[in-house]
Amino acid sequence: MPGVSREQVERAKQIDILDYLRRHEPENLRQQRQDRYTLRDHDSFVISNAKWCWFSRSIGCNSATALNYLIKVRGYDFVSAVRTLAGDTPALSHAPAYEKPPTEAKRFILPPRNQDSRRVIAYLQSRGIDKALILDCIERGVLYESASHHHSCVFLGKNEDGKTRFGCMRSTTGRFLRDLDGSDKRYGFLLPSEHPENAYKIAVFEGAIDALSQQTMYRQGFMDWDGWRLSLSGGSMQALTHFLDQHPEVNQVFACTDRDEAGRKIADRITAISADGRFSHVVVKPSPPVAGNDYNEALLALQKTRREQSRPNILKRREGHSL
Repeated sequence: MPGVSREQVERAKQIDILDYLRRHEPENLRQQRQDRYTLRDHDSFVISNAKWCWFSRSIGCNSATALNYLIKVRGYDFVSAVRTLAGDTPALSHAPAYEKPPTEAKRFILPPRNQDSRRVIAYLQSRGIDKALILDCIERGVLYESASHHHSCVFLGKNEDGKTRFGCMRSTTGRFLRDLDGSDKRYGFLLPSEHPENAYKIAVFEGAIDALSQQTMYRQGFMDWDGWRLSLSGGSMQALTHFLDQHPEVNQVFACTDRDEAGRKIADRITAISADGRFSHVVVKPSPPVAGNDYNEALLALQKTRREQSRPNILKRREGHSL
């Protein structure tokens, strides 16, 4: 074929989509479970069992290769896709870095607000989150309930002028989870420290519910750690590095990521920021949850243990009352 050799085509066809994404789009790849992956910029795109399907476009492929991905999802023509993958090199490890085709910037538009936040409050309470903390977030304007989109929790990030520049939606009825189009990744969902004297340190989480879970642990006496809490909404470091640029007094970062492989990789990227000359004063400490895979699972486990430990005392009081 003009423009590429037969050998280049064969090499390109051998490159698996997951190998490609892990190398060239690691921050765009989200693992849902052991054999299922989605993309952050196309949440209806699913990779599973050596196949992929883009549900919103009704496009599927029984061959989960990087070549099909670049052509059918990223809009490359065949020759450009082969050159991107194989070029004049013998293996993926030497392939040129992926550059996403330029796209028109999407406007940042918040979904319409529901007339109340009852579903959001009930949902977050079912996840163990302290009700007073939920109401505080609503009052501060960093959380509300959408009128559509599964009556989702809408977690917001504000810039230095208090203007909303980031949004993430989490369904209260299903597994729908995505960042809003046009969100500025420099501004994540942020919780201030309970006490100003602890504002020299920050805990960093993959998602907003984990940040809320750890602050609930503090409020309910399960831990004595206090400080800023920031959600990265996945694995991007932009929110953390921007926060540290704006808060030079912060010199301790706690990587509160999940216990799975993806969480460990994000923790490694958080740790690596101390190598940046701007943040040489920052000490990064891994701080995985004490139980479960993430901080919400840890919170629910602690709350369950507390209820079980209090049950014998309740029974004793009842028995004493009946005598």
